[in-house]
Amino acid sequence: MGRLEGRVAVVTGAASGIGRATSQLFAREGARLVCFDRAAEVEETAELIRKDGGTALAISGDAGLEEDVKGAIDRAMAEYGDLDVVYANAGISGGGTPMAEIDAAFWMEVLRINLIGPFLAIKHASPILRAKGKGSIICTASVAGIRSGAGGIPYSASKAGVINLVQTTANVLYGTGVRVNAICPGLIETGMTKPIYNLARSKGTDDKIGQLNPLKRGGEPIEIAGAALFLASDDSSYVNGQAIVVDGGLSSSHPVGSRRG
Repeated sequence: MGRLEGRVAVVTGAASGIGRATSQLFAREGARLVCFDRAAEVEETAELIRKDGGTALAISGDAGLEEDVKGAIDRAMAEYGDLDVVYANAGISGGGTPMAEIDAAFWMEVLRINLIGPFLAIKHASPILRAKGKGSIICTASVAGIRSGAGGIPYSASKAGVINLVQTTANVLYGTGVRVNAICPGLIETGMTKPIYNLARSKGTDDKIGQLNPLKRGGEPIEIAGAALFLASDDSSYVNGQAIVVDGGLSSSHPVGSRRG
């Protein structure tokens, strides 16, 4: 029996990276999946799951639009008759635009996807899970939401908002049995971080990727998927309102140029 045997999960941002790795892992652990993304590659994610013997359907939509998020959750109920896990993973980086060049419209778009999106997932999933008396909602935050140095200003602020969102909504759902948690990835090789990796490889400095964390490497999407599986499963039945950091140890210290024993 897999850890998610017989359960139904919705994963946003499922077309690639963390979302795809998590969708595949959830399916291997027995979950039936709704894979949600605005990128066409979400169909490929669902097909990979089906080829591996799992159950999945793909839905195209925008994680920051209420009707699309509600539609994905409604589709899970219509297709599978149940809902147990929602992983609000979709996000955008916002790039490295200098502060003086950032306008309000740019801020609004980053917040719409990265912060309003998880709120909408919680809003529309929680009534179903409350009625069951249990369920897990997971959101992707970031180490950038903990302190400066891991992302641009709008991105970092949006991820700080996600951390607070899971804390506040976990308490709004007091006594319901519904758990809300966040994962804070460090540097993970995904489509979002591809420019960083490509630049390092083109300069021959890819051995320096992740050098500021004690493991001295970047992470892989499956390593975040493992944390998501923990939070989705009964293994984390007493974990609620938390922001779990998966960053190779980066945030355990203020980064320095050298270390002495």
